[in-house]
Amino acid sequence: MAEPLPDLIEEFVSEGPTDDPAAILTALAAQDDVYIATLLESLPVDRRIAVWEGIPRDRKLDVLVEMRSDPREILIDAVQDYEWAAIFNDIEAEDLLELLDSLPSRLVDLAYAALDGRQQAYFREATQFKDEEIGHWISHELLVLPLNAKVREGLRLIRRNVPAHCDTVFLVNRSGQFSAAVRLTRLFGAPEHVPLVELTEENIPVLKGTDESMAASLQVQRSGYASLPVVDEGNKLLGRLDMQSAGELVNEYYERQVMASAGMDEDEDLFSPVAKSARNRAVWLGINLLTAFLASWFIGLFEATLQQVVALAVLMPVVASMGGIAGSQTLTLIVRGLALGQVTSANFRALMIKELKVGGVNGLIWAVVIGIVAYFWFTDVVLGIVICLAILVNIISAALAGVFLPVILDKLRIDPALSGSVILTTVTDIVGFVAFLGLGTLFLL
Repeated sequence: MAEPLPDLIEEFVSEGPTDDPAAILTALAAQDDVYIATLLESLPVDRRIAVWEGIPRDRKLDVLVEMRSDPREILIDAVQDYEWAAIFNDIEAEDLLELLDSLPSRLVDLAYAALDGRQQAYFREATQFKDEEIGHWISHELLVLPLNAKVREGLRLIRRNVPAHCDTVFLVNRSGQFSAAVRLTRLFGAPEHVPLVELTEENIPVLKGTDESMAASLQVQRSGYASLPVVDEGNKLLGRLDMQSAGELVNEYYERQVMASAGMDEDEDLFSPVAKSARNRAVWLGINLLTAFLASWFIGLFEATLQQVVALAVLMPVVASMGGIAGSQTLTLIVRGLALGQVTSANFRALMIKELKVGGVNGLIWAVVIGIVAYFWFTDVVLGIVICLAILVNIISAALAGVFLPVILDKLRIDPALSGSVILTTVTDIVGFVAFLGLGTLFLL
C-alpha cells in the first residue's frame, strides 16, 4: 500500500534516506510512476536530485514522462551522458513525444536512434501534427483486422493481446482506410464463420488527426466507447485515442486554464529558481500595474469631488470589489463554455440575456443592501442612493463584460483564461469608479 504522499515528502525532506540509494529504492519500490513523479516535483531541488539518483535506471524514463516540463528539465540536466543509452533502452514514440520539449536536440537524436523502425515511423507521423492536434497524441496499440475478417480471426487476435482501454476491433480496407468497428463483447458467443462486418457498430464517432485535442478528448469521454479511431484526411487509420489519454489531456487543459488565469505557466516548478519564477510572473504583474494606473487616472479626474466628500473614497473599494466578483463569475462560466464548445453564435444572445438578468437581480439586491449600510454608516440618504445606483450599474456592466470579453478574445485567438481576468478587472474598476464618482459629483456637490 502506498504511503501517503505528505508523509513521504516529510520523510525525504527532513530526515529522509536521501543519501542512501538502497533506502530510497526500498521506500519507492511499491510506488507507481505517477506517485514517484509527484513526489519528485514536491521536493526541493537538492533532495529531488538525490532521490532521483536512487531510482532504478529502468524506471527513470517512465517517471520522467509523468513529470511536468520544468521539474523534469532539472533532472535531465543532472543525468550523466553515459546513462542515457540505458534510460532510452525501451523508449517508444509516445514517450519521446512527451519528452520532446524538455530534451536538448542531442538527446532527441539519441532517443530517436533508440526507437525501432516502426516506432520511428510513428514518431515522424505524429510530428506532422501540431501539439494541439490530436494526431500528435494518439496510441498505436490497437486491434485491427481486414474488412473481410471473420469472428474466428477476431477471437484469435484478442487471445494474443488486448491493449488497455480497448473495447473494439477496427476494420480497414486494403488501403488501410477505416471502415467500421466491432465491440469485443459481440465476438463472444457468435459463430466463428460469421463475417465481422455483420457485427459492426453503427455510427461510431471517428476523429480526424487535425481535430483539436481538447474537443477530441471530450468526444471520447462522451462516446460510450473506451477509445475512438483517429484517421488522416484520406480516412487512413492512424491510431486511436483512449479514455486514459483523453482524461489526461482534459486534466492538463483545465490545469493550464487555472494557472493561466493567474498569468502563470502550468509547467512551472514548485522549486524553480527565484530568478526564473520572478521573470515568468513579472510580465503580468507589469500589465496589471498599467491597468491599475489607468483606473487611478480615472479616479484622478474626480479629485475635487473626493476632497469634498471623503465618504466616497471610503466606499470606492466596495463598488470595485462587487463589480470584479460579479464579472469574474460570468467570465469563468463563459470560458468554461468556450472550452467545452458550448458557446456558439446560435446561443450567444440567449446567454447574454440570461447573464444580464442575473446581473440585474443580484445588482438590485446588493445595491439596496449596500445603500442601506452606507446610509446608516454616514447618515446620508443621497450617498446611499449614489452607491446603490453605482453598484447596480457596475454589476450589470460586469455581466456584459464577462460575456463579451472571452468571446472576443477567443475570436482573436487570445487565450481568454490568460488575459480575460486582467481586462475584466480594469473594465469593472473603471466603470465602477466613473459611475460612483460621477454620480457623487452630480448629486453630492
